[in-house]
Amino acid sequence: MGNNVSHDITVNPRSVIVISTLSIAYLVLSYFLVGFKGDQVVLLLLANGLFYASKVTRKFFIAYLTFLVYWVIFDYMKAFPNYRYNTVHMADLYNFEKHLFGIHFNGILLTPNEYLKLNSTSFLDVTSGIFYLCWIPVPFGFGIYLFITNRRQCLEFLIAFVVVNLVGFVIYYAYPAAPPWYIQDHGYTLITNTGENVAGLIRFDNYFHARIFQSIYTKGSNVFAAMPSLHSAYPIVVFYYAAKNRLYKASVVFGIVTVGIWFGAVYTSHHYVLDVLAGIACAIAGISLFNLLMHKWGWFGRFVDRYESLIKK
Repeated sequence: MGNNVSHDITVNPRSVIVISTLSIAYLVLSYFLVGFKGDQVVLLLLANGLFYASKVTRKFFIAYLTFLVYWVIFDYMKAFPNYRYNTVHMADLYNFEKHLFGIHFNGILLTPNEYLKLNSTSFLDVTSGIFYLCWIPVPFGFGIYLFITNRRQCLEFLIAFVVVNLVGFVIYYAYPAAPPWYIQDHGYTLITNTGENVAGLIRFDNYFHARIFQSIYTKGSNVFAAMPSLHSAYPIVVFYYAAKNRLYKASVVFGIVTVGIWFGAVYTSHHYVLDVLAGIACAIAGISLFNLLMHKWGWFGRFVDRYESLIKK
């Protein structure tokens, strides 16, 4: 499968009108759905800058439209919180976690989150924070590497990444779930206007006297979207495509990062072990779905071929 014909998108009156119209429409729709934010302007400036700067950056922009779609959908989820559509799972998830993975400590049965919170160390605070900071830069950076070295694989990686996210988003709405920190702070009472919380990552910020995670978590879309842990799913997609492209040394590094993120998710009380396992299953399901679409649905393969022709060197 593949297309050797290149179809370049050029800067002309028609493309300028399309890009300008889409940019304005995005700002207007965002204003009514989630309110105006500086991030939206930065995103548009970056996207327009890439489109107009050069032929290479324009191809990069087109390739990363898939990533852009993910980001916009993620942001717009704020306008449609999942707790409106299904019951938020709190006590049942907490008790099931304790039943499966409970740890006896000082005569009390604790969840792994509770145990690790009581036994936290500065070393684990810093290590977990560093791993957790990798959840977007690593996939994004790996995509850039593939764009430079193999644009077909770059495109497949980015589309598979979005498919994994869409699978996760469906589960978010089918099974709203409170994260461990919510139970620790609020018990089993549903407080729908609760803001995002840095939870155990605050110890990383405090250690470095910075507001790194505090600034990141003000951009969260939904408190009750802990199941599955997409933080745990993303590095698996990277690991899979690194291994698929025989980047064995990189695969080892990505494997370490993956396990580090899994541990950090539980250590910082952002996710249960069950959430992490669901994230792993989500990644496997999303990658499998993408591969199925590529090999079984002719129209999907032709769409990817056509898409590839727009970003070929």
